[in-house]
This record gives sequence, C-alpha cells and structure tokens, in this order.
Amino acid sequence: MATKRAVKKIKQGKSAKAKSRPKAKVKAKTKAMLAPQVAVTPYLCCKGAAAALEFYTMGFGAKERLRMTSPDGSVGHAEILLSGQPIMISDEWVDGGVFAPTTVGGTPVMIHVYVRDVDTFVAKALSAGATLLRPVEDMPYGDRTGTIRDPFGHRWMIATNKERAPKPLLRKRFGEAFTIS
Repeated sequence: MATKRAVKKIKQGKSAKAKSRPKAKVKAKTKAMLAPQVAVTPYLCCKGAAAALEFYTMGFGAKERLRMTSPDGSVGHAEILLSGQPIMISDEWVDGGVFAPTTVGGTPVMIHVYVRDVDTFVAKALSAGATLLRPVEDMPYGDRTGTIRDPFGHRWMIATNKERAPKPLLRKRFGEAFTIS
C-alpha cells in the first residue's frame, strides 16, 4: 500500500524511483572520479602548464578532465586522459621542489604510450610542435616505435604492438646482445 508521501509524489509526476536516480548518478560520478587504489600515474611538471594542456589535447589527442587554476593563473593541478590512461600535470612549484625539464636541463625519464597507429600519432604530435628524437620503425621485440620530445621537455616513446614475440624468438633476434630471461 502506498504511503501518503508516495501518493503525493505520484500526483506531482514524480515517482519514488525517479527521486533516487539522481543520487545514484551522483554516487556513480563520484565513484568514477575516485582514483584506483593501486595505480601508477605520471605527474608532469611543465613550465607553462596551460600551454602544455593545449598541446597534449591538440598534438596527442588527450582529453582534459580536470584543471585547478590558482588566482595568479598558474595550473596547480590538472588531469588528462591519454589513450584512456590518466596523466597529471602542473606548473612549476619552486617552494615544493617541483621543476620542469626545461628548468633542470632535460629529463632522464621517458613515458611509453601504446597507441593504435604510431605513425599517425607521431605525425600529429610533430605537426603540433613536438621534436622527433628517433624515427618510427619496426623493432625486433614486436613493436613499431618512435621517440619524440614535447615542447615542454618531456620525452615520449610512442608504440604500436605489431606482434607478440615470445622469449625464444627474442633470443634468436637479439643473439648475444642481451640475456633474455
């Protein structure tokens, strides 16, 4: 038997289910925004993070999902999705010891990204301002790979996997150059 409140909602054109749906959507959105409990996420510092976000969107096809801008216009924290995976970005924070590669003279870190079509991805990034460090080529381990540096000093190895090379095949291809275990 319906309660007086339920009858009133039905008369107003609202069902009890309809009222609960927005809460479920809010919970689902909140859950989706929560970071996974176990993950490795690159956090890039860029001198000019707003311009970097524009570059990653245009040159890499990334999707921006969050930007926190301070009153002075600097990006305190931002998040993009590249190939569906999160990457965090901020401007330099000198007091916190956070510096961009261009400030410290380069980076020893390379970010490896698998994409559907490495040739198209690298060409798009180059046309948006990236620098080619190593041309795209087929590698003996089964990937087609190229290396670029973005305008903010970060190095990216971009690859498309062409074949699954098992260890015996890798041993044959590399010979004495590497011990493969």
